[in-house]
Amino acid sequence: AGEEYTIADMAIWPWYGVLAQGKIYNDAGTFLAVEEYRHLQRWTADVAARPAVIRGRIVNRSWGAANELLAERHDAADIDRVLALPA
Repeated sequence: AGEEYTIADMAIWPWYGVLAQGKIYNDAGTFLAVEEYRHLQRWTADVAARPAVIRGRIVNRSWGAANELLAERHDAADIDRVLALPA
């Protein structure tokens, strides 16, 4: 990632970024040796920490404890309720 957050970051992070974090596809990160790419790991962490990404991951999640899921995906108050839960 460069200095600016671009549409390219938005497009690839949900797939490759979360793979590099070990959140999808089981052991694919080991197979791809993603830990060897420190700049990729920095980019992954930077994008994951963006408030809009955090909110977006909540909106699109369809698994987990019932209180962590959104009752109404179009209600900002519902998103804020989930964000306020302890990590």
